[in-house]
Amino acid sequence: MLQDKLQNLPSLLKLRHDLHQHPEVSGKENQTAASIVHYLQQYNPDQLLTGLGGTGVAAVFHGKNPEGPVVLFRAELDALPIAETNDQSYKSIRDGVGHQCGHDGHMTILTALGSLLHHHKPEKGKVILLYQPAEETGAGALAVLQEEAFQSLQPDYVFALHNLPGVPIHQVVVRPGVFAAASTGIVVELQGKSSHAAEPEKGMNPGEAMAEIVLEFNQIIRQKERFQDLTLLTVIHARLGEVAFGTNPGFATVMATLRSYLPADLQTLKTLTQQAVATISKSYGLSYQLRFVEEFPATVNHPEAVQVVQRSAARLNLEVKEAEHPFRWSEDFGHFTRQYKGALFGLGSGESQPQLHHSDYDFPDELIPTGAAIFYHISKEILSA
Repeated sequence: MLQDKLQNLPSLLKLRHDLHQHPEVSGKENQTAASIVHYLQQYNPDQLLTGLGGTGVAAVFHGKNPEGPVVLFRAELDALPIAETNDQSYKSIRDGVGHQCGHDGHMTILTALGSLLHHHKPEKGKVILLYQPAEETGAGALAVLQEEAFQSLQPDYVFALHNLPGVPIHQVVVRPGVFAAASTGIVVELQGKSSHAAEPEKGMNPGEAMAEIVLEFNQIIRQKERFQDLTLLTVIHARLGEVAFGTNPGFATVMATLRSYLPADLQTLKTLTQQAVATISKSYGLSYQLRFVEEFPATVNHPEAVQVVQRSAARLNLEVKEAEHPFRWSEDFGHFTRQYKGALFGLGSGESQPQLHHSDYDFPDELIPTGAAIFYHISKEILSA
């Protein structure tokens, strides 16, 4: 099988463990990017771009005839601000930072694809390996897409995978249409007037307004008839002033995550929350600032691209399952599928595997040859058409 043709699998596993041991959070993936560039040079890519969207890397491999379709495969560079509780030999050396989403494995799969392309050159066209920064904050994909150097690559198709704990290992999960939900954070800052705690009448404490906003947010999301499909709002943080018993606080903050399968529902939720904040703030005579952060569009798969994934998995005798519903988590790969024909698909990482973002999660190494082989077959089908 093609998986067995990876001539340097031990070296690739060493790369994965090294990436795991030296994680870097979103926007600060400088050492990670440098390690990828250093490793890729042995495969002699025809073009190597760095600094995309901050720390992003793109390696371009030409076919024997470079004229033809251009296929892009993406992996993520960043880790999470989560302390790791595993005790493996390659445990993270950075306190409070770890690869609990498997981006170290995704990067290694992409690098293994580079090995296959180096030893089995496509007949025509080009393949782009994109190592994207800042996926976890939703900022990386958009930053890369805005780079003039990236825009010159002009991909025709884009693909990415994500490992899925709780799914049988090596099972391929696909879904035409919405694959992963849209989401955004909302930050509300209320401004009143502080005073001495002994003279609260001389200040303007925003505590009641803060509490009312939290209650109203929860009430909005309970009114399911306002939305067409799954729509969620999760209050994640609320803060009133500083911890000072002698002070009547003059400011407060409320933060929440808004999430939906459909873009229209997310827009409705954004409008309703903005209206609630404006009405409540006015009733208490408070000024406020409101902003949306970490915005992820829904990842919408093109049917044709999904069919290519299905056929490629079938050629490798892998089980393929179509997800009944989109996934609730978000992925900034949705920025790519907005502009290009493409698909994000899942690769099962084991039914007993700890869930993503859990402190004891670790990417299964046995997925590396499988993921690389699927990517290679996808490229082969498109570039041989």
